[in-house]
Amino acid sequence: MTDPLLTRKPGRIDRVTVPPMVFFAIEGQGAPGGAEHRPAVEALYGLAYGARFAGKAQGHDEKVGPLEGLWWSEDYAVFQPGGDREAWRWRMMIRAPGWLGAEAFEDLRRAVMAKKGAGVFARVTLWPFDEGLCLQALHLGPYAEEGPLIARIHDQAAAEGLALTGLHHEIYLSDPRRVAPEKLKTILRQPVRAGD
Repeated sequence: MTDPLLTRKPGRIDRVTVPPMVFFAIEGQGAPGGAEHRPAVEALYGLAYGARFAGKAQGHDEKVGPLEGLWWSEDYAVFQPGGDREAWRWRMMIRAPGWLGAEAFEDLRRAVMAKKGAGVFARVTLWPFDEGLCLQALHLGPYAEEGPLIARIHDQAAAEGLALTGLHHEIYLSDPRRVAPEKLKTILRQPVRAGD
């Protein structure tokens, strides 16, 4: 079944209300694909696929969702072309299956760490996230070309009297290892609230 929150026409800005969800999540700092980011993402996938297989054994059949990321910095300039990507802060996430509670998560994490070592797996948490009202759009193309659409989302929020809240959120619908940069699909999401 297709997730209606992720089915969008490229470039169109939509207002959506995102329900509360629970994620496998890990926080860090550094360039996407860099020395800290890559193993963090690998740990998320390791736990997400571990949960999928454990769930199937119990009669659950939930697929692994897309990788998602929240991005921020104390200095917005680092996100401009030529900015210091090592200063980027992030929380990478993959939605956890609905059947997975805190105890089952700890059992899963212990089992994975027993096979692969604690390492980065010890930093992954089961994280509830209630984003609520958002503006979002589907970006088609390289990640480096998201800026104009992000600016349009911010402009539309201002035009609608909405204040920006929360962190910039990206949902990666394509695997950059298998999809050409010009065909990458990324949901860009910005939490908002009615302005004062």
